[in-house]
Amino acid sequence: MKKIIPVITAIVLILVVIAIGVGMKLAEKYSYSKERADLEEYFNLHGGDEVAIILQDECVEEKAKLISNVYYFDMATVQKYFSNRFYEDKNERLLLYTLPEDTVRVETGSSSYVTGEGAVDMGFPIALYAAQDGKEETLYIAADYIKLFKDYSYKAFTEPNRMQVYTQKAEEKREARIAKGTALRYQGGVKSPILSDLEIGDKVTILEEMENWSKVKTEDAFIGYVENKRMDTENVMAVEGAQAVERQEPEESVGAKFGNLEYTSLTRGHKINLGWHVVAGATGNDTLIGALENTKGLNVISPTWFALTDSEGNFSSFASAEYVRRAHEIGLEVWGLIDNFSNKDEVDTYELLSYTSRRAKLIGDLVATATEYGIDGINVDFESISQDAGTHFIQFIRELSVACRKNGLVLSVDNYVPMGYTDHYDREEQGVFVDYVIIMGYDEHYNGSQEAGSVASIGFVEDGIRKTVEQVPAEKVINAIPFYTRIWKSQGASLSSEAVGMEMAEKFIANHGIETMWDESACQNYGEAMEEDVFYQVWLEDEQSIEAKLGIMEKYQIGGVAAWRLGFEKPAIWDVIANYVGQ
Repeated sequence: MKKIIPVITAIVLILVVIAIGVGMKLAEKYSYSKERADLEEYFNLHGGDEVAIILQDECVEEKAKLISNVYYFDMATVQKYFSNRFYEDKNERLLLYTLPEDTVRVETGSSSYVTGEGAVDMGFPIALYAAQDGKEETLYIAADYIKLFKDYSYKAFTEPNRMQVYTQKAEEKREARIAKGTALRYQGGVKSPILSDLEIGDKVTILEEMENWSKVKTEDAFIGYVENKRMDTENVMAVEGAQAVERQEPEESVGAKFGNLEYTSLTRGHKINLGWHVVAGATGNDTLIGALENTKGLNVISPTWFALTDSEGNFSSFASAEYVRRAHEIGLEVWGLIDNFSNKDEVDTYELLSYTSRRAKLIGDLVATATEYGIDGINVDFESISQDAGTHFIQFIRELSVACRKNGLVLSVDNYVPMGYTDHYDREEQGVFVDYVIIMGYDEHYNGSQEAGSVASIGFVEDGIRKTVEQVPAEKVINAIPFYTRIWKSQGASLSSEAVGMEMAEKFIANHGIETMWDESACQNYGEAMEEDVFYQVWLEDEQSIEAKLGIMEKYQIGGVAAWRLGFEKPAIWDVIANYVGQ
């Protein structure tokens, strides 16, 4: 017996050790970790002035800055999340925001903004330049200044720096109260690091509910996970976004001072029927009556009177009061065209438009000229705008629209058929500020194209109209049709073309004995011929093709038609167009 007792004791001790080990492992597995997360790392903060942004219910990658107890967003963040209407002039160090009848102006570093009614001091620098990630200086805009233009709310917290931002009404979500003190964890699981401690009665918004854990957001803008058993789920409440904003931002909201102003337009109550009249010199004005000889239903004429001459805001002018008088007598409005390509060797459009003072000079002189000659509108035909000039072009259009609106001038802007590489023309923003957005619905194939083809096939035309009305109110859209045809000539590997008027195209077909047949895919009469080693191809613009295009325009109920250019058409075309405009 004495020999057995030590053995039994040893076995018991071994079992006890095993039990303790198993218990420790079980305790380690199921016990709650007290490890705390590195909050600077959690919010991806680098530097004492950075502020994490929780936008609605998501911590976004962009960061705000806290400078002298004022919260600021960088320009890219402002344009992405608040409004792309804020404009930065890096050359003259200005921050601008254009309203329907004014442009709010801030000199960087200043505490005041200036409108037509005078200056208003906000008591802190509204916009300033600061280094970002060790790179070149970046423009930052005060969060409270943005509130003048965007109805949004924010609430800031420290340790670490973060701000809850609401820019829109949130979707309906559920809210719960913490029933038992617990921890908000980085992920679902008792071993996940702790983000913050939650006390009984604390409210959380449920973002995602799972079997044992839920993703929640706390009132102080932490997003993490809480065990479902720690929350009161019997009295869960539905929370509207507006109420959530009120709880996060208890200060009374007065709305954005400049946020809900109406951008009125001078659109007409009838379809526009516009013809561009090429005037290459002062004597060209004498061709007006001849250009109008066969027209029917035309109600707007746009003479090519103005052209930029340098990058300072100067332009040439062939404007004529007599021309305007005669046009008015016939019942036509006159929308003078200004282009940026007639003197392209002398004009750097980017250099011109990127300076606020140069834009102001151009706008002031252009509107003054229009007023002097009794012109009814301005047609902007700025082509080949580079990507980096896009924001400056749009700001020019905004500012020009203010001047036109004040002086009763119709503002129209010519645009290419929408393609990805022309998105910087920002047709949606044009649609807010201008009276008419004109699609240049031609040059599908042009001199220099890699293959022969139609100037404006029906698919090309409809695609342009459809994409434009997705961004611009249909009543503001005018589609321009071509009065010209291209005669294509292929000789070996060489391909060239010549743009000719309708009658000349028909003469060419007759002279070369070319038979044409209707091409349903293009909605045009097509003809071709081989003469020795030369292959000719023609997609005609005629009554049938124009009627097909007008049918598409009627389908989308757009604001009218324009034509490039007067003098290239057959008289019979005007019967088709007059029928479209209802005359």
